[in-house]
Parts: sequence; structure tokens; C-alpha cells
Amino acid sequence: MNEMRPIRAKSGTNQEGTSAHNRRVMIDALRLNGQLSRADLARATKLTKQTVSNIIEDLERDGLVVSLAAVRNGRGQPSTPYRLVPDGAFAIGLQIDRHVTRAIAVDLVGTVLVRAQANLPPGGPANGAKVILDLIEHVRTELASLDGQAEKRLVGLGVAMPGPFGLAADNDDQWMMAAWQNFPLLETLAAGTGLEVALQNDAAACATAERMVGAAHGIDHAVCLYVGFGIGAGLILNGELYAGGNGNAGEIGMVLLPPTLQRPDRTPLEHRASLASLYQHLGADPADPGLAERVNMLVNTDDPVIASWIDGAAEELRWGVQIIETIFDPQTVILCSTGPEALTRKLLEAIHPLLPSNANRPGRSIPRLQLGMTDPWSVALGAAAEPISRAFDPRFSAILKTRANALV
Repeated sequence: MNEMRPIRAKSGTNQEGTSAHNRRVMIDALRLNGQLSRADLARATKLTKQTVSNIIEDLERDGLVVSLAAVRNGRGQPSTPYRLVPDGAFAIGLQIDRHVTRAIAVDLVGTVLVRAQANLPPGGPANGAKVILDLIEHVRTELASLDGQAEKRLVGLGVAMPGPFGLAADNDDQWMMAAWQNFPLLETLAAGTGLEVALQNDAAACATAERMVGAAHGIDHAVCLYVGFGIGAGLILNGELYAGGNGNAGEIGMVLLPPTLQRPDRTPLEHRASLASLYQHLGADPADPGLAERVNMLVNTDDPVIASWIDGAAEELRWGVQIIETIFDPQTVILCSTGPEALTRKLLEAIHPLLPSNANRPGRSIPRLQLGMTDPWSVALGAAAEPISRAFDPRFSAILKTRANALV
């Protein structure tokens, strides 16, 4: 008798009124495992074989799932595996940063199909909104040229930008995008594109990207420590992104650090360990288009100025990792950045050895801290992954609402 292989999947429910949740559970299982038979799906999701068969037929009819050639295992009847259809759905992701905007189109499994970027002019949203809408339209046109049905299967627009959101923005604070924070961004984008729009901060977007196609794929508890212009933490808890009550969960960069001899006042973590602090350390202009290449060269030549910043930043981030592990008990912490990969790798190395925490225990199968995406496009990718997740991923909160409604 063949030993059954482990399958990663969430449990469905056979209660009435939960077909939408079960549909999402099946899609999620296929995304995590690549291809599964109906028997595999029933065993992994704890759904009845009849429920699985009904959902598979619905998903095939909707163009989201396709059957593959039958496979014979041992002496039993051959089984038919199923997989997701990549072009069953598409989404667009938009990143808005201080000096640049990027847009990406992805398919159902997170493959990047189109990407484009544009410089944001001075003047904030008064001048930048049109640039952004034109960029989105360009990406939609390119996507339509690749797939004539893409527009009909476009599930939404995800937007990512630095947080925190909903605070009183100070126009003199270089760390905040005050004009964009006060601008009716979602309303403008929804009216200009006709798409459903959702906003998340850049750290959450990186976590969404890591969950879909990166180091957090198939992991239920992970925290992405994002080092960008600022610093944030994207929280994946119980397999879902946790945003907090106001969308500002994980703003670890705003945590105040104790005074030092060099800095007698309490300062936020991101003032000491972000890319913005690096640019200040180098006396560099963040809007310089050649800055990433320059930083990469300095890292590869072991420049003492950048080495001193890495040492100082690593000391602060080492503390940040310990705090994250102590509070959230993740399976792993993933270091992500929009900076050059060589810089992030050096930073990762310098953060070790990690401080003792409740994550330092025997029998670990996943590193406490590992390298994630180090790509300037990762935030836009995560923004694009958000509408896919919103449309197709299982959400425990949704099943709770379904059960509550059933009791009314």
C-alpha cells in the first residue's frame, strides 16, 4: 500500500451556507500543492468527496481549474489530478513611493506578466495622480494585448504605499508622505479605473508577495521585516495577513529606541536602520536614479562608510527580530528590502547571531531569520497579489460571519 504524502491545505466545512469558503479552500490547496486529485483534496480539506466533486466542476466551468492526464498509483483506479489555470484571473498592483510609482499585472498564480514604472513629479498627488492613472492604463493595455479575455477576468487593483494611515500628517516630516496621506487616493483610483481598489502599507504588501510566491509560501505564521525607505513588519498570522484595527499593524519602524551617547533623544527604529537612514549616512539624494547601483558598488567593495552603517543598523534590527519573535511567535522572520540584494545579504549576516528568544528552541525545521525578496518590484507584486488573495484565499473571518448569519 502506498504511503500517503502530506498535503498542505486548510480545512473546509460541510455545514450549509459555506460553499464560498470551501471553494476558496480548494483553490488555496491547489495553489500550495500544484496539483491534486479529488481524493487528495477531500483528504486534505476534510470535505466530503461529493462536496469536492461539486466544487471542482464549478471551478472547471468558471475556467479556474483544469484536469490533467490520469495517473495510475499502484493497483488502484487511476486518479485525475487538477491544477489552477493561471489565466483564470488577473490583478494589477500599484506601488506609490516618494519619487517613483510602479505597476504590475499578475495572473492567478502570481506570475508577473506586465510591469512598468514612472517618476513621480514634484507637487504630490496634484501632479502625480494623472501619472499614476496613465501608468495603470498602460499596464491594462499591455495585459489585454497578451490575453484578450484578461479585462473580463481582472479581479481588482491593489495599492501599496508607506504608512501609517489615518494619522495627522506633518508636511515637514520627511518620513511621511503627507500630501498622499491626505489625498482621497482610493476614491480617485476607483473612479479612474472602474476597479475595486484596496490599500495596504508597503511592508504588508511584501508579506503578501512572500505568501503568494516567496519564502512565506505555505507557512501559516511568518513576519516579514521590511527595510525600505522606512521600516515595517508584515504580519501573516494563522495564514492570513493581519492589518490591525486601522491598517497600521506592524509599524515597527515607529518604535522608539532608547537614547545613546550619539543620540541623546529617543528616536524611531527607522531613523537608525532604514534605507533613508543609509542615504543620510552617505549624504545621498534618495531621488538619484543611480543610487541603487552606487550602493551596490559600495557594498561589493566593502566600503567602510557603508560597512559602519550596516553594523549599526544590524544591531537595531537584531533587537527588532527578538521583539517580533517574542510577541508573535512566528515560524520564521523574513528579511525583505527594496534595496540591493548584496546590501540585504550583508545586513542579514550582520544581524546574526540572533538574540535569545522563545524562537530559539531545538527541532526547528525553518530558520529563525531568512532572506526574502530584495527586489524594487516586490512591493508592487504584493499589491497585485492582494486582489487575488481577496478574491480567492480562504479567510477565517468570513466563515465566522457565515456561521453568525446562519444563527440569526
